Amino acid sequence: MLNNVPFPVELGHAGAAVRERVGYFLSQPPELELTLALAIVKDGAIIAEGYGPGAGVDQTFISWSMAKSMTHALYGLLTLDGLVDVDEPAPVEAWQHDERRNITIQHLLNMRSGLRFAEDYVDAGVSDCIAMLSGRGKADRAAFAASLPLDHEPGTFWNYSSGTTNILCRIAGDRIGGGRAGMANYLASRLFGPVGMTSAVAKFDEVGTFVGSSFVYATARDFARFGLLYLNEGCVNGERILPTGWVDHARTAVPVPETEAYGYGAHWWLLPEFNAFSCNGYEGQRIIVLPSHNAVVVRLGKTVAANTVTLNDTLHSLLRTL
Repeated sequence: MLNNVPFPVELGHAGAAVRERVGYFLSQPPELELTLALAIVKDGAIIAEGYGPGAGVDQTFISWSMAKSMTHALYGLLTLDGLVDVDEPAPVEAWQHDERRNITIQHLLNMRSGLRFAEDYVDAGVSDCIAMLSGRGKADRAAFAASLPLDHEPGTFWNYSSGTTNILCRIAGDRIGGGRAGMANYLASRLFGPVGMTSAVAKFDEVGTFVGSSFVYATARDFARFGLLYLNEGCVNGERILPTGWVDHARTAVPVPETEAYGYGAHWWLLPEFNAFSCNGYEGQRIIVLPSHNAVVVRLGKTVAANTVTLNDTLHSLLRTL
């Protein structure tokens, strides 16, 4: 059992090729910059694990956009509880008198709302993401994102957007009720607790909305536990947590631009070469779910965008060794 007990660790079970690739990450090669944690879970136990300078097994790390995939899990729970229907129009009051009223929850989950949003992490002059997370929109991040205009007919254009996720989190909070405390309790009792993520902490903005685009903190092992939830088709120790078919919902592909390195489903990225899917975050945070090998790979660290291709190639080399 993985929830409420120590994680099974069988480090000697990793093959030589796997150990070599893990060692390469933790040697901190300049092209990958800083790897703070790397863990590989196979057949329910950790077979390889290591930490970078100053990091350790009990340290919590920021998720960045890996939290988006946890928002997908949140919506599975809301669906199971009858609190949302993904095909319903998104209940955003400000949208009810213009074409934005045609945006559905499913459009938001697939990043196909049609809303304007510049997901840039460097240029504050153009970035809606920087403005929302740390600028003029940070007090009420969902309201900031919801205020942006419609550039495309809903369902016709893919645009990766942290704003989209925070709109979903506002809707979720309204349906759960109880403000910040209501959402915190729901996440703890329905998701983090059953999955065994005892270290997980969700962060909220000033108006009490869960910042599900970016801000969940947890240990590497607890991020791996989240990956196992999806590896095991939404179950933990044989107990169903997410609705039947919800993992397939996450990995059902939608069209994305050819410039994207990965495919996309519903708040999860897709790696067709490996029949895998992943939570991806800023600076190279990853939870990769590899069903064909009954494995989950977690990498946490700090890698700038310019080195993302190299990071992905190195991770893919690790996946091939499994």
